[in-house]
Amino acid sequence: MSTESTIHDSIEGAATTVGSVWPIHSFVTANPLSGFEDQPFPEAVAEATDLLGGRGYPSAETFRTALERGQIDEATLRSELDDRGYEADPETLLDRLAEADHSDIDGSDEETDTDRVDAVLTKWLAAFLDEGRAHWPMPNREEGFYSAFRELADHDGEIPDRGIAADLPESPTVAIEAVVNSHPEDQWDAIFEKQLAALPGWTGFIKQRADAGSEWQSEYPITVEGYLAVRLALLDAFDVDIEPSEEQTEPEPADEIAEAFLSAWEATYREELVDTVASESEKLADSEGSGRPDAQLTFCIDTRSEVIRRHIESTGDYETHGYAGFFGIPIEYNGYESEVPVEACPPILDPQHRITEQPTDDETQASHDRLSGVRDAAHEVIETLQANAASAYGYVESSGAGYGLALAARTLVPGRVHDLFDAVDDSEPDSHEFCDPLVHHQHTYAGDLPVGLTTEEKVEYAATAFDLMGFKQFGRVVAFVGHASETENNPYDSSLDCGACAGNPGGPNARVLASICNDDEVQEALREQGHDIPEDTVFVAGEHNTTTDEIELFADDVPASHDKDIDQLRADLAAARENATAERADAMGAETGDAIGETERRAADWAETRPEWGLAGNASFVIGPRELTEDVNLDGRAFLHSYDHATDPDGDALEAILAGPMVVTQWINNQYYFSTVDSGVYGSGSKITHNPVGNVGVYQGNGGDLLTGLPLQSVAAGPDDPYHQPLRLSTVVHAPVDRVDEILADHERLTTLLDNGWLSLTVVDPTRGHDAFHYDGELSWTGPEDIEPEPAAAEPGAVPADD
Repeated sequence: MSTESTIHDSIEGAATTVGSVWPIHSFVTANPLSGFEDQPFPEAVAEATDLLGGRGYPSAETFRTALERGQIDEATLRSELDDRGYEADPETLLDRLAEADHSDIDGSDEETDTDRVDAVLTKWLAAFLDEGRAHWPMPNREEGFYSAFRELADHDGEIPDRGIAADLPESPTVAIEAVVNSHPEDQWDAIFEKQLAALPGWTGFIKQRADAGSEWQSEYPITVEGYLAVRLALLDAFDVDIEPSEEQTEPEPADEIAEAFLSAWEATYREELVDTVASESEKLADSEGSGRPDAQLTFCIDTRSEVIRRHIESTGDYETHGYAGFFGIPIEYNGYESEVPVEACPPILDPQHRITEQPTDDETQASHDRLSGVRDAAHEVIETLQANAASAYGYVESSGAGYGLALAARTLVPGRVHDLFDAVDDSEPDSHEFCDPLVHHQHTYAGDLPVGLTTEEKVEYAATAFDLMGFKQFGRVVAFVGHASETENNPYDSSLDCGACAGNPGGPNARVLASICNDDEVQEALREQGHDIPEDTVFVAGEHNTTTDEIELFADDVPASHDKDIDQLRADLAAARENATAERADAMGAETGDAIGETERRAADWAETRPEWGLAGNASFVIGPRELTEDVNLDGRAFLHSYDHATDPDGDALEAILAGPMVVTQWINNQYYFSTVDSGVYGSGSKITHNPVGNVGVYQGNGGDLLTGLPLQSVAAGPDDPYHQPLRLSTVVHAPVDRVDEILADHERLTTLLDNGWLSLTVVDPTRGHDAFHYDGELSWTGPEDIEPEPAAAEPGAVPADD
């Protein structure tokens, strides 16, 4: 193998230890330790601690608080400690854990040459990777990062004129070889791994950008190899020793104690949930079913949907379902006012279709354009003020008291400002009022994507949706409700939008599926497949504002025969909103007297660091009929995916749920987990000291690494008061356990995640007395009757072994 190939393969392997990071304008939650998922959780967090410097478990104080609040069952904890050979009482062990926590604190503030390299490198990365925010863009970017650096580095007085940096070769591979050739080849993997992990935020962003092949990447390319070449050249210039040190990757004794507390905490939560599902499963088996509901509403499986669904069901004869918020259609969506299309599907999928908003009402379109022009002009002024301090001072001074009053209003009475902007928004038609998504296949392409969908594809997406959710009947109104958030002055606003839509609002996806299902040809084909859609069923779309719990229905063009149905549904959604916002306001420690007003104030307040809790608190994923949980307050902690094993005899629908949504919810759960246990390394610290950079992310203060996770305010009520309970995901499936076992046997990725403890899986089997079976690793189960994996089938022609 050539040296070039060796270097390339080593870099590729080393880069897997750093998780991908998406741009903040399209924030995608992901496990920051995704590169370690092939290892058992304790070993993974130990190695990540050595490599990245982050802690892997909650603090002793967090465990102590959970124990005091009764969130950890003492008998379960004692069992976990005994299994690990610890006889001391929990308080003594927590004191030992606290001592280990304090011993890990490094109080050194002395700047090193490595720090200087990081400062220079991040300055260059911020300039090169800017996505349209800079007023003076970096020159030569079209040549790529390495080439641009090579041409311009002489003009940077902070870079010493020595080493390979003084005369960079044309090829980044040659530059890398020049730096590492003095080290044995068996050290190269460790060198590359350490240097790529030194700034995991920037490395993760470069990985994602290079893999995604976005328009920015096409215009201004950067590669992990080019980035590493520049980093090694700078280390050489600053004379930094890059020889890797011996690392201790075995779990520490304190980590073993923490693992026991964590496992007991998770088991306490999981057992209560499983008991509830098992009990409701028995009741479901004895029920006769219900008649046709007034309406059915399908929400994203997002934990915030659990709250609003519960309150909607209490207002009338409504049936709600849970489904991944992109509604099963992987699209690239080009909105009416979008400068570029967005990928509105989970990051584990690639878009398969381009959907464009097509104007259909000239008069309404013209009204929208007039009002949006005024809005855009005002927005441009604000952006200029934010980007240029000098012009901001001059503008405020020349504008006088009027602008000062506006600033004061935004700060002191944000609720009134929200009302004002609400009134303006009401007067400006939304694009859905004069545009339809161009869903039908146009026999044209946008890049590599076909524009629209064929009739056969429409039928497949609709049938898949109804199969996965276990739809048995259809009401007069069936609504697909996406979700989005509302917040001001928040770089992390997209983290509050739909994760299944890659950090974008889910309303467009809901409109696409509703349009598909209203297609006469599609309905006829679905009826032939056994989906008995009545002639009087109308499909509509909507969008749930998760900050204020307002649900807007896009139903202005329904037949007159359904006007009363829509009017009643809107009235009941408004009533459900009042109750849901009261629950959310209470969770945020706010006054609940005017909960709607409080949530609107938070949405409009540009100084509000916590407009909503997002998915904080998430701890479980329940896959089964809504009847299992509809009478239970799950406190907004559960992802809920509708599924009926009786309508899925082959297990195909369940297989799709486990291989897709369960993997994604595990990513979300681990993002929240690690952002909570180490906000500084795996999260992004406090919002108060954030600085946005290049429209791609934020860093703390005036430079440094790109922050990768959630801010402290998204997971904690205060510096030492986590709101999110850092637990690994507990998945509970309502289905025959043999069916689940067969699916796992065909999916090595799933068994790897489960066997290594990144999440847990419990099956409540309605065909075996509603008993619960807990996955115990290596395709074995613990339950009333333990299930062992079946022996692997012998290869054809193999000779049986002797007894």
